[in-house]
Amino acid sequence: MLSMLFRRRQPLSYSTRLRELVWPRKGFSRPFQYFGKRVLRLSASPHAVAAGLVAGVVSSLTPFVGFHFIIAFALAYLISGNMLAAALGTAVGNPLTFPFIWAATWEVGRAVLGQQGPSAGATDLHHLWHEFGIAHLWEPVLKPMLIGAVPLGAISAIVVYIGTYIAVDRFQRKRRGRLSERAQARLAQALEGTSV
Repeated sequence: MLSMLFRRRQPLSYSTRLRELVWPRKGFSRPFQYFGKRVLRLSASPHAVAAGLVAGVVSSLTPFVGFHFIIAFALAYLISGNMLAAALGTAVGNPLTFPFIWAATWEVGRAVLGQQGPSAGATDLHHLWHEFGIAHLWEPVLKPMLIGAVPLGAISAIVVYIGTYIAVDRFQRKRRGRLSERAQARLAQALEGTSV
């Protein structure tokens, strides 16, 4: 029944659906605008929203895929962040951004550890995982990524916290001003009605 209510009158052609998949009609900025509005409209203090978002972003920089929500919630709890903002912050780590995040954390980690230059041969992750397990992935892959996530996480935390705090504070002040104006207008109408 619901599918009949929300179905298009003219079904999209195959070529139109393919074009929408590659280049959406409303552009790529729409998801980012929705994400920003969703963060701004959270009903928490600017610090809680900013801290929660920082927790989610920082957790997404760690190589522990599958545990990002748990890490984000633990960090948000420790820094008095909003849990929903922390969950939204983990959206920074997604299939489109993970290759860039992993490459950046690995390179920064190798630089911090003093492993300059090209790596000594290619690392066959599939072989290491199936033959030896996670213990053999620690030294060549996970350790540099985790160490590299620390400075990148600190920089991201500062930028995200300041930007989010300012944006949420401004949004909440404007919203309180609008609500106050509406309340005053209603009060004025009520007083006019009683005086007549």
